[in-house]
Amino acid sequence: MLGWAVTFLVIALVAAVLGFGGIAGTAAGIAKILFFVFIVLFVIAMISRAVKGRPPL
Repeated sequence: MLGWAVTFLVIALVAAVLGFGGIAGTAAGIAKILFFVFIVLFVIAMISRAVKGRPPL
C-alpha cells in the first residue's frame, strides 16, 4: 500500500512539473489517502501483534 502511495506521489510531481494541475491535485489527493490508510493498517497490525503476545517489530 505504501508503494501505491509513493507511485501516486511521483505521478503528482511529474504532472505538476508538466503543468497538469488537475491531474497533479487528484494524484496528490489519492497519495495522501493511501498513505493514511497505510498508517492506520500498520497501527492495527502492531496492536494485534502486541495483543497476541509477540513483540512489535
